[in-house]
Amino acid sequence: MADVVIHQITPDRFDDLAGVFGTRGAPSWCWCQYFLTTGSAYTMSAQRNRAALRSQVASASAPVGLVAYGDADDPRGPVGDPVGWVQIGPRTTFPRITANRDMKRLVDDLDDDSVWAVTCFVVKVGHRRRGIGGALLDAAVAAARDAGARAVVGHPVDVAARTTRVGGSELYHGAASTFERSGFRVVGRTGATRPVMRLDL
Repeated sequence: MADVVIHQITPDRFDDLAGVFGTRGAPSWCWCQYFLTTGSAYTMSAQRNRAALRSQVASASAPVGLVAYGDADDPRGPVGDPVGWVQIGPRTTFPRITANRDMKRLVDDLDDDSVWAVTCFVVKVGHRRRGIGGALLDAAVAAARDAGARAVVGHPVDVAARTTRVGGSELYHGAASTFERSGFRVVGRTGATRPVMRLDL
């Protein structure tokens, strides 16, 4: 497991996310707005999505996000360099999940505010495959527990079930193996490689 320091996102830490999301790929323009919207409400405008997340962090009305910072033994960046992000919050605050027909088929408590969801992971290029995702997931579970959640769910990618190589950009949901190591169990699947996983707290 990576030796990182993880903090909840706050307005004074917001600009650290730019270093994690980078300038290329989905994180650089999505800014974790996909699950907070449905249909045409979702935009691919980086400027609008960044402004939306900044507003959500400032108002503290949106799901929690956690930022991972590098450690003293990492030669690839100074101590305190932001290297990862995870989005988590009450599942009811993610309309992309609660409106999903497959989820409605599999889950009977979509309206339960005490069930939290982990939706997105971003690990900075150059820091991947070091356990940062696992550290973020464990910290997200701890944050949910501290907030009174009774369960945490995720919808990761089952890499072992894939017949083709999985690119890094496809793993923003996380990998099923990471969730398994943190104690999550499979409660259903929306596809052969997409388990719905749950940890009761």
